[in-house]
Amino acid sequence: MSYKSIEDYGIIGDLHTVALVGIDGSIDWCCLPHFDSPSVFAALLDDKKGGYFKIAAVAPVRRKQLYLPETNVLLIRIYSDEGIAEVTDFMPIEARSLEGKRSNYHQIIRRVSTVAGNMRFRLECFPAFDYAREKHNVQPYPQGVAFLSSSCAVGLVSPLPLDLQETGVTADFALARGNSATFYLRQADRGSEASLLIPEEDGSAAFHHTVDFWKSWLSQCRYTGRWREMVQRSALVLKLLTYAPTGAIVAAPTTSLPEAIGGLRNWDYRYCWIRDASFTLYGLMRLGFNNEAESFMGWLEQRCRELGRDGSLQPIYTIEGRHEIPESELSHLDGYRGSKPVRIGNAAYRQSQLDIYGELMDSVYLYNKYGAPISYDLWRNLERLLDYVCDHWREPDEGIWEVRGGPRHFVYSKLMCWVALDRGLRLAAKRSFPADHQRWLRIRDEIYREIMDRAWDQKIDAFVQSYGSDRMDASNLLMPLVFFLSPTDPRMLRTINRIQERLSLDSLVHRYDIREGNSPDGLPGREGAFSICSFWLVEALTRAGRVDEARLMFEKMLGYANHVGLYAEEIGHCGEALGNFPQAFTHLGLISAAFNLDRVLAKGK
Repeated sequence: MSYKSIEDYGIIGDLHTVALVGIDGSIDWCCLPHFDSPSVFAALLDDKKGGYFKIAAVAPVRRKQLYLPETNVLLIRIYSDEGIAEVTDFMPIEARSLEGKRSNYHQIIRRVSTVAGNMRFRLECFPAFDYAREKHNVQPYPQGVAFLSSSCAVGLVSPLPLDLQETGVTADFALARGNSATFYLRQADRGSEASLLIPEEDGSAAFHHTVDFWKSWLSQCRYTGRWREMVQRSALVLKLLTYAPTGAIVAAPTTSLPEAIGGLRNWDYRYCWIRDASFTLYGLMRLGFNNEAESFMGWLEQRCRELGRDGSLQPIYTIEGRHEIPESELSHLDGYRGSKPVRIGNAAYRQSQLDIYGELMDSVYLYNKYGAPISYDLWRNLERLLDYVCDHWREPDEGIWEVRGGPRHFVYSKLMCWVALDRGLRLAAKRSFPADHQRWLRIRDEIYREIMDRAWDQKIDAFVQSYGSDRMDASNLLMPLVFFLSPTDPRMLRTINRIQERLSLDSLVHRYDIREGNSPDGLPGREGAFSICSFWLVEALTRAGRVDEARLMFEKMLGYANHVGLYAEEIGHCGEALGNFPQAFTHLGLISAAFNLDRVLAKGK
């Protein structure tokens, strides 16, 4: 095998985990049974020993990959001199998933069919459990094979004979026009293998149930604007990245996809960030997905019951809500195109990131306003949180970008401390909750004055990244979005201009400039433009009244989506996808930018 481009994948999922399916028919990444479980297929991170499951035509072909409309069912169209064929990939949504309970079985269904001619295919299935660290046995059965490791069992149900290899199976077969073959890859916990090779329903029934589920879910979407298909695809991505038992949404379903090929900026994103809270709730509720917003709010509320003794929160938790996420390196894996190290876990859970309190309070405020009234018990925990902000806002931290070069007085962190107290005051007034109004108001105003005095650089004529710095930072584009400044305030307009001059190239926006050396994140090397920052700039321009400029930039950014409408975290200098894929934050930014730009354009009619 050889590595495909990051953008050459689509994803399927069952609200517990996902699989990345390449345009060539190879599943190169899948963790079972959950997003953050050890991998079963990881060729994405090591094309020789990572493991994969491929179904492809034998003859030279042309391929197209697309989603069935309004679903997360993937279709690969194959064209060759022998004929035309299709591979349909999906993961059924179990009833247990919809009830928020753990599903004992998770399965990938792959249906191969010939539309015209007589097509020859080859199947190759070579799992590599626990990031290729755990050995397994291959056990043949009349209906397929079982791959058995010490911790996991995976079965491949096949209508055709399978040839046993050392660690996997292969099969060569042909299908004439109108014929099809369905394969089931099923996972179960050890001890539950009895029905591993007996699917509950046939492929056709499972296909129709899965299509009906996704269409029914998407029918709740209220967005009917100019970019309906892209917004709906982003909503479908967010749903795929949702862990049904808890309502948590992972930042991305992958780990260690590099921010620069061969670089060190490789992180594990298979967890839930507090930072994403306000963006997630805003996006879901704006589109009409109130059940998902309620579930995610439940996850957030539980974290607020687990504050530290001093009232603090962690930046990151697991999808189950666990606090410990120890980071380690997998030195035996080559990494995507040689990008090492491959990391699992994320040490940023130990960092101080003061901005998370603003994002959390903004999300609670939005949910109370547009969703359902929050409880008094939650308010009591929020009081503790806001007191923590009052006590610690003057301290340096690692900030939104989770730098590893030491704490600084990041302007965005101060801004979000202001947001935390502002939303706390608004919420207390709205609900008549008991609160330390005078202290919160006094400190909120102190933060405001300090930002205006110390974050503004007269020489640069803009807000900078941190106190005493001369660097620009795209996170300052959120100032008008969180109502700290008017979008037409002269300081904001000049900051937008400087960000465009220093961080933007056409429609691509870097989070900060690392080309000069002495990077604030403490790591060597370069990185791509951050897609979320481009959508922030679109929204800032929209609110500033520069609508034509915002619309052109937005349309250009849509051109950087991959062939099925997905975005990675970053975009490289040649337009390639970089970083973990697909990234929830980017799709949330797209939803917000589309919603607000469309609203302004509609008023202009």
